[in-house]
Amino acid sequence: MLALERRNRILEELQVKRQVVVSDLARSFKVSEETIRRDLDRLDKEGLAKKSYGGAVINEDSSIDLPFNIRKKRNIPGKQKIAELISGLVEDGDHITLDPSTTSVFIARALKNKHRLTVITNSLEVMIELSDVESWNVICSGGTMKEGYLALTGPRAIEGIGAFNADKAIMSCKGFDMVKGITDGNELFCEAKRAMLDNSREHILAVDHSKFDTIAFSKICDMERADIIVTDEKPDEKWLDLFRRSGIRCIYPEDGI
Repeated sequence: MLALERRNRILEELQVKRQVVVSDLARSFKVSEETIRRDLDRLDKEGLAKKSYGGAVINEDSSIDLPFNIRKKRNIPGKQKIAELISGLVEDGDHITLDPSTTSVFIARALKNKHRLTVITNSLEVMIELSDVESWNVICSGGTMKEGYLALTGPRAIEGIGAFNADKAIMSCKGFDMVKGITDGNELFCEAKRAMLDNSREHILAVDHSKFDTIAFSKICDMERADIIVTDEKPDEKWLDLFRRSGIRCIYPEDGI
């Protein structure tokens, strides 16, 4: 097993267990404890984990961008709930944009029972997910692939997104705060997401419960730009009150559509 693959496996385990132990990892991967310590040193230096006595714990810093294949394994049940709810908001024949978030892959999967959709996306993973769907129009934004993210970014991506007018922009984020608004970990992603908002009629934010009261590095937009918030758990009353005052519709599993 290559060192990079082993480190990614360690990150996957951190997503599930929140902490790992050097001796356990050494037995699991059949390598020396010194090799595991070097792996954890590397993950610590990259900001993806924090070394602790005898092992490491997950770095909860929302400004850290984990690789796509690691992020997509976070809170899978929550993403599935969100995807099911958003499926009820999309109608046959709609033109939609999907961002390159891991949640968008689950949304794309949940939409496969729809007919004649047009999907504009800068997500390579979404395009792969929809590659077997008939009678849809799946449009790639173009742009430059960002390593480790399966996403297309840069001026070409923004130009490609801006060439179309969508009925609905469906996007996720890393942070959702009452004051700082909707934020993400990378400015290149934020630029593309703003282009999706600017070129769509209705804005749907797919955000799981862990993103509330969290601030990521780069601002996408103010909270009020969202027309509908879809989440996996009922938000605190302070959030529901703010949504009511702001005219934002909030949908969560207990609420239905």
